Amino acid sequence: MDIEAVRTRLLDFILIGERKEATDLLDDWARRFHWRAAIVELLEPVLDEVGKRWSAEKISLAAGYMAGKIAEDVLLKAVQAEEAIPQIKGPVVIGNIEDDYHSLGRKLVTIFLRTAGWRVIDLGNDVRAEEFVDAAVANEAKIIGVSAMMLTTAENIRNVRQEMDRRGLSGRIKLAVGGAVFKMRPELVDEVGGDGTVASAVDAPRLMAQLSGMEDAHDLA
Repeated sequence: MDIEAVRTRLLDFILIGERKEATDLLDDWARRFHWRAAIVELLEPVLDEVGKRWSAEKISLAAGYMAGKIAEDVLLKAVQAEEAIPQIKGPVVIGNIEDDYHSLGRKLVTIFLRTAGWRVIDLGNDVRAEEFVDAAVANEAKIIGVSAMMLTTAENIRNVRQEMDRRGLSGRIKLAVGGAVFKMRPELVDEVGGDGTVASAVDAPRLMAQLSGMEDAHDLA
């Protein structure tokens, strides 16, 4: 079946509230092509479309909620399927910045990092700058990854950089940033003190490798 047709079916299921049909479609794709393909080829593009329609006020609150629940269903299954992968890289501390509760992107990043062998310390939503830095120090992490969906919350990431500077850690710990706002405003990476970003969760392992010195670093913003 044509992949665009499958994406359209998935989007239709979300818009009409057919949670089981949507998750069954994603499950079937994962069985045929692996869960990574289900996320990258189907879930992410459809979530992008849902986001665009949401921004344009073309879908209901219920449809947006349904998209989130379906994504959580699939991400949970993906984590369970890959839990035996050895965590030989890292650790990496990640979370959503203070006042930010948009967790789907962060959960996708967690999955891709763990399947690439990184040990991820996920602090969840609404994380203060001090908590990020405390966790990095406690776990001897070389990278802090901070997610924010909107400009108002992305600006709080500056507090993480300031806290790192205050403790003299900016030379020892890198700050990765991500979220929809950084796609729209790439210059924001520098403005909040980030060391790099990528446009898609699937590229998160590459970013972490570059920031940790495992690969040659280059401009990722």
